[in-house]
Amino acid sequence: MDFGIFEFLKLIGALGFFIYGMKVMSEGIQKVAGQKMRQILAAMTSNRFFGVFTGFLITCLLQSSSATTVMTVSFVNAGLLSLTQSIGVIMGANIGTTITGWLISIFGFKVKIAAIALPIIAVAVPMMFSSRSSFKSWAEFLIGFALLFLGLNELKNSVPDLKNNPEVLAFLSGYADMGMLSLLMFVGIGTLLTVIVQSSSAAMALTLVMCNEGWVPFDIAAGMILGENIGTTITANLAALVANVHAKRAARAHLIFNIFGVVWMLFSFRWFINGIDSYMTSTHGISPMEDAEAVPIALSLFHTTFNILNVLLLVWFVKPIEKAVIKMVPSKGDVDEQFHLDYISTGMMGTPELSLLEAKKEVEKFGRIDKKMLGFVKQLLQTTEKKEANQLFIRIKKYEDITDRMEVEIADYLLKVSEQELSKNASLRVRSYLSIIADLERTGDILYQMSKNIERKLDEKTWFTPEQRNNLLDMFSLLEKAFDTMLENLNSDFDQVSIEKANLLEAEINKRRNELRKQHFMSMEKGDYNIKSGLIYTDLFSSCEKVGDQVINVTEAVCGEI
Repeated sequence: MDFGIFEFLKLIGALGFFIYGMKVMSEGIQKVAGQKMRQILAAMTSNRFFGVFTGFLITCLLQSSSATTVMTVSFVNAGLLSLTQSIGVIMGANIGTTITGWLISIFGFKVKIAAIALPIIAVAVPMMFSSRSSFKSWAEFLIGFALLFLGLNELKNSVPDLKNNPEVLAFLSGYADMGMLSLLMFVGIGTLLTVIVQSSSAAMALTLVMCNEGWVPFDIAAGMILGENIGTTITANLAALVANVHAKRAARAHLIFNIFGVVWMLFSFRWFINGIDSYMTSTHGISPMEDAEAVPIALSLFHTTFNILNVLLLVWFVKPIEKAVIKMVPSKGDVDEQFHLDYISTGMMGTPELSLLEAKKEVEKFGRIDKKMLGFVKQLLQTTEKKEANQLFIRIKKYEDITDRMEVEIADYLLKVSEQELSKNASLRVRSYLSIIADLERTGDILYQMSKNIERKLDEKTWFTPEQRNNLLDMFSLLEKAFDTMLENLNSDFDQVSIEKANLLEAEINKRRNELRKQHFMSMEKGDYNIKSGLIYTDLFSSCEKVGDQVINVTEAVCGEI
């Protein structure tokens, strides 16, 4: 049998063909189901069982446990999920990824779906030119589905013909009869294979083909699948390298969960394999130990049963796993405990819907930072201690710099999202977010300028009358209510937000500003206070009204009024 460099390249190309088809199919189904996935995540609670179901469902949609776990790590990094929630999602993802094995086993080996792959593409291509984005997404899914099984067919045709050349397996037989040592070796091979192809589904497909073609016996292939369960954790751990402490812990939880599952399975491996063999013999009349035709279904059954049992066993130990990973990845201080989104390092989500969900959380955080700035300025207004005032000046300046960086960072991210194919609703939300971050950055600028006015007042030793100070504090109280309403709206489903409450508060702020201006002019005429303090006082209550304008602009953008 000849198997040279050209044949090897054909095998690698066939594997690439399969992985590309899986990628296209995954991206298509993500776009179709993007809104649903966003709703699923939005409805998530700390209930570990619901988290398992959510992880299972999302992985079924994404057709990649690596994608789900990387997404989960990213959401933990963003503060969308707690560590406890993420562990449940990762457990569910391990079950969800077994669906790919069943698809390949049933359609790839039992049904010659490659024969109808080209007709499927013929149906899908006209849909690609539809003006409706949902049709385009379905077309992408169908084309990916067809390419995946064409790739699988090429994979089967590219592997060497070992059935008619059994002497090639002579070297393998020397490693297959060493008991636990053989099993451990092939667990390692499965891990390495998954790390190389960066997809447990692709590694599973390759294992199925190898076993179906007689490369390895059923029990050794099962050992490789155990290794693939470990290998799939590498992707999430790589994604977490540059993330915060919470994301690192989520990735380590995935590693602990899968390694512990493999360990207990190794001790019960022989009984488990014999059980699968007995089941296949009694229900299908063929043994995977003796007949290659039974292997794909038997391996899929092994993969699914193992992962379900592992979840049922470990779902009760979420808290101990959480404590273990906290000890493994200790916090490095307060800065490390804060949630930060770093889009460059955590990467884009697979679908615009999920990318926009991350952006939404960052916009909410932007709003909270502005509200903190408002609190600092209010505190500054009431202080008379120079040392305390200086500390507040430094803090307000720091926060103003943060708002500048956040605007640039979020805008860059949204521009990257907009380069993808967006639904009409997603496109509107990108425009809303861009408008919102501009208003929030402008709010930070105004608040910083107010602090500079107060600094000038302190430097010049100009003092407000009790009436002036109380009037300004009244304006700040109104602004705090406006900010609370704005944050409530940012945290809500944008389609459900009403602008009425925000409009009432804006009208109240404007009315109060007009009253203060009228009172101010009357007091100036009477000479109740000096001109210097009067000018700073005017600037401050006018700036409060400008902040109110930016705040209402945010809610208008939330409601689509841009």
